[in-house]
Amino acid sequence: MITAPPPELIDIGANLGHESFRDDLHAVLTRAGQVGVHRLIVTGTSIEATQSAIALHRQWPQRLFATAGVHPHHASNLDDDALAALSALARDEAVVAIGECGLDYFRDFSPREAQREAFHRQLELAAGLGKPVFLHQRDAHQDFLAILKEHRANLSGGVAHCFTGNAQEMEDYLALDLAIGITGWICDERRGQHLLPLIPMIPAGQLMIETDAPYLLPRTLRPAPKTRRNEPSWLPEVARVVAQARGESVTALAEHTTATAAKFFALPATN
Repeated sequence: MITAPPPELIDIGANLGHESFRDDLHAVLTRAGQVGVHRLIVTGTSIEATQSAIALHRQWPQRLFATAGVHPHHASNLDDDALAALSALARDEAVVAIGECGLDYFRDFSPREAQREAFHRQLELAAGLGKPVFLHQRDAHQDFLAILKEHRANLSGGVAHCFTGNAQEMEDYLALDLAIGITGWICDERRGQHLLPLIPMIPAGQLMIETDAPYLLPRTLRPAPKTRRNEPSWLPEVARVVAQARGESVTALAEHTTATAAKFFALPATN
């Protein structure tokens, strides 16, 4: 009997440069491919992480693509020299978006003023290069929204990565024509249940899915994995939960989220 291949999914946010993938990334990517995850965006959260993401693209040029950015946790490091280095990296053909950038007032690992300045600078870089932005926001919605509104007309697009907010936040982002990225947070019965009724609010064409691996292992996986490390091969579980919340088939969800991601990041077609 011929078995149909799984529907193609694109993981728009995976931290594959993380040390937990150092010894088995080839096996991780093999498992991802076996469940339909053939193209992935590797997140740049610092100069070093961006360099690593670009290096991974060199190894897997048809599968892995990079973002170039400085996470708000590291905003204090984005001085003029670092910005020049980031700008040079962002011009690499591997880089399909600027970020992960934004504001994080939950941890405050960098002073808030430094976070806001770094966010402005990276939005300006994205506008100058005509690349979309990969966005992070936690406990900083009003400042985040105000800064985005200031720059939105000059940006080609943006995605609210790992959205965990409320209905008002989602409405604000959709009104700015941002895409919404959903992770395994939605699979967490302790803190993600509020997302389930919000998911149908996201129009097809503005919804993408991601693992944020190695973080946010879906808690709905059965049997539960022996390791707590998340990986791209678990993206179909995120797709299943999101599709169920939307009242559509996984195949239909895969079709529109994959098309949205491929267009948003201007990815080459798969062979």
